[in-house]
This record gives sequence, C-alpha cells and structure tokens, in this order.
Amino acid sequence: MRTKQSNFWARLNFWSFFWPLLAMLYFFLPMYGTLDFSLRMKKGVISLLAYQTVLADPKFLESFRYSAIMGVITVVISVLLFVPTVYWVYLRLPQARPVMEIISILPFIIPVIVYVFGLIRTFSGPPFQLTLTPFKTDILITAGYIILSMPFMFRAIDVGMRAIDVRSLTEAGQSLGANWVQILFNIIFPNLRIAILSGALICFATVIGELILGDFLVRPALGPYMVLVGRDRAYEPAALAIISYALTWACLGLIQFFSRGGNTQQQLTGR
Repeated sequence: MRTKQSNFWARLNFWSFFWPLLAMLYFFLPMYGTLDFSLRMKKGVISLLAYQTVLADPKFLESFRYSAIMGVITVVISVLLFVPTVYWVYLRLPQARPVMEIISILPFIIPVIVYVFGLIRTFSGPPFQLTLTPFKTDILITAGYIILSMPFMFRAIDVGMRAIDVRSLTEAGQSLGANWVQILFNIIFPNLRIAILSGALICFATVIGELILGDFLVRPALGPYMVLVGRDRAYEPAALAIISYALTWACLGLIQFFSRGGNTQQQLTGR
C-alpha cells in the first residue's frame, strides 16, 4: 500500500514539474533566441550594437515619445471615464452591470481592422472631419485607444469596486457632509488605487504596442515604426521586440509590486 502511494506521489510530482517546465520553455526559448539574435549584429561578437542603433534613431525616439504621450492621455481619460461610470452602476444601476460587461468585451470580438475602418468612414467626412489635421487625428486615435483598452481598464476597476463596500463608503461620506465629487475623489479613488494602477499599466502597454490604429490613421506611433524597421533590417527588429517585451514586463512588475504593497498595508492596518 505504501509503495502504491509513493508511486502515485512520485508521478504527481513529476507531472507537476513537467508541465510548468514545458510551458516556460515554450515561452522563454523564443525570447532567448530573439535576444541572442539581437546581440549578433557585429559578426562574431556579442554586442549591443543593434540596441544602440535603435536608440540613436530619431524616428524611434519620436515614435516612442508619441506613443508614450498617447498612452498617458488614454490612461487619464479612461480613469476619469470608467471610475465614475462603474461607481454609479454599482450604486444606482446594478441591473445594468451585465450590459456593461458585454459592452466591455466587444473590442475582443470586433477585429481592430474593422473598427479602424469604421472610425475612418464615420469621422473623416462632414460634420466631424477628424482626419484633416494631426491634432484632430490624435483626438480620433485617442478615442480608439480608449475603446481598445476598455476591457482591461473596466475589468480592473470592476474587480477593485467589488472589493470595497461602495454603499457604506458613500453613506459615510454623505453623513460627513461630502458632495458627490468629494466622495468620488476623496473616498472612492483612494480605495481603488491598486485597481486603477493595474488597469493603467496594462492600458499603457496596450497603447505602446498597438499597430493598426497608428498605421491606418497615419500617426507616428511605435507599432508602425517597428513594422517599418522590420521590412528592410534584420537585427534592429529583434532589438525592438526585446525592448517591447521589457516594457511589458516592467508594467507587470510594477503591478505586482504595488499590489503587494497595498495588500501588506491592508494587513498592517487590519483591513
């Protein structure tokens, strides 16, 4: 009997290590191959020449700066749009929450190429004409980024809103004489800081890596630049891919770091 149990646990331990190891190899081996290739721009020597070439390219700096600015603007508008909306739904219209969940997953259902053609067809002509100048096009592409990142921002805020007692916090604020704006910015926002940060970082990473909106709306975003570089170069696209991976992992690391800090603070305060 003991022999059978020991064999069972031995097989269980084997498979519990085998599948995670296989998944890690499947994920990290291509990344290692890309990293190794990006370091071999100088024949026979491991060097950072490809990264130096990319970082010294004015077009890369311009495209990264543009995408970063668009990402920050998208995050700010998304937070100011979704936090009050989700808060009001939880407080006054809980029956509308299933509808909002369906709407929030539409960017996963509708292909981005269809969406961008719809934007161009709808807003390029009268009365809007949002593609005539770079500034108006930036307004249009920001709206597109907000929609594309909506599933991540909405889900993050929705999860954070579930973790707090919205009605009790609102009633406590009202009993102290606070108005709706004070309740929202002094009570709700601070209690959602971890959820907002998580959604903001994922939203920012989505904007940084987005391709189709920037390409079809002819804006100097990072995604179209990466595709353009990949057409006639070999090592620089690999370096750009590693830089993109690093940005994504940095965002995920920040989410994990601040989430752990928030959980630790809650434990220390007994909440």
